[in-house]
This record gives sequence, structure tokens and C-alpha cells, in this order.
Amino acid sequence: MSKVLVLYYSCYGHIETMAHAVAEGARSTGATVDVKRVPETVSAEIAKAALFKTDQAAQYATIAELEHYDAIVVGAPTRFGRMPSQMASFLDQAGGLWVKGALHGKVGGAFSSTATQHGGQEVTLFSIITNLMHFGMVIVGLPYSHQGQMSMDEIVGGSPYGATTIAGGQGQRQPSAIDLAGARHQGKLIAETANKLFG
Repeated sequence: MSKVLVLYYSCYGHIETMAHAVAEGARSTGATVDVKRVPETVSAEIAKAALFKTDQAAQYATIAELEHYDAIVVGAPTRFGRMPSQMASFLDQAGGLWVKGALHGKVGGAFSSTATQHGGQEVTLFSIITNLMHFGMVIVGLPYSHQGQMSMDEIVGGSPYGATTIAGGQGQRQPSAIDLAGARHQGKLIAETANKLFG
């Protein structure tokens, strides 16, 4: 079976929660799954003042280990319609892997969150996917086989490009059952694809 990395950045815990749902879906296929996060780039004082969730259990990832996974699923919240600088900074350090084609043909995917329904989820997903495509990765999104994303009965995240959730302007909304189901579904599809290619 394949080896999957769920790599995320989360300030307030929404993406952390989604990351574990993605991992749950991937593990359901028999894949080996690690959940890791990228390092924080703001000072401890700023993080504390902004009420960042600093007690996240996931270990920090390193660039060197990325090539040892068959699939990498990247999750990050939106910052003005793109991935936050913490995730961008981490991926920017992967030039050595890019030069030698270390991630060519591996499976990739993206998931995200925004404060509002129209806060740039799809653009943020594409900002992540663009990086993964430059690495030569095969992208798996969240197709409409996850029918929950089409619900009109409640606020839901999700798009064909990846699982998402809506956090609310004060972070008051946690990922819903539908949002988490989407994350699990995408994780499962990514791992199934990796299992076919590498299992």
C-alpha cells in the first residue's frame, strides 16, 4: 500500500481538524498516513496575541522527507485569496526536490478554509495545486461523488478542486459533518489513486 502525507498549516484549528479527516479517509484504504504541519513563522508573542492554537500535536515536516511519500495532501487556510506565507515559505524551500524531479508522478491534492462563503476558497486551492503541478504531481480533487458539497440545506464547503470548510469571521464555525465527509472522501480518493500507482 502507499504512503501518504497530510501536510497542513492551521492557525485556529479548522484546517487541523480537516487534516485529520483527510487522513482518516486515506487510512480507510489501507495506506500508511502521517499528519504533519509546517513550521510557524511568526513569533510566539504574535501567535499568543492573535490567539493561535499552539497546542497542535502534529510534528513539523521537513523538506527532505517529502520525496519519501507516494502522495502529499496539502491543507492551508486562505490569506487574501491565496495560501498563507507559512505554507508558501515551506514549499518555496523545495527547489532541490523540483530540480531533481523527486516528486514527479506522485499524487497530490489540496484542502482549505475561509472565513466566508465567498472568501477565495477555490483560488486558494489553485494556489496550492499550482505548486504541486510544478513539482510534477498528479492532482486529485473532490469530485461530485461527494454529493454533500451540492447541498442547499445548510452552509457547506467543498469544490471539485478540494475539500473546504467555512470558519466564520471570528472562527466560530467548526467544520460540519458534510465538510468532514468531503475531507474523508478526498483523502480516500487520493490514497486509492496512490495505491494503484505505487501499492
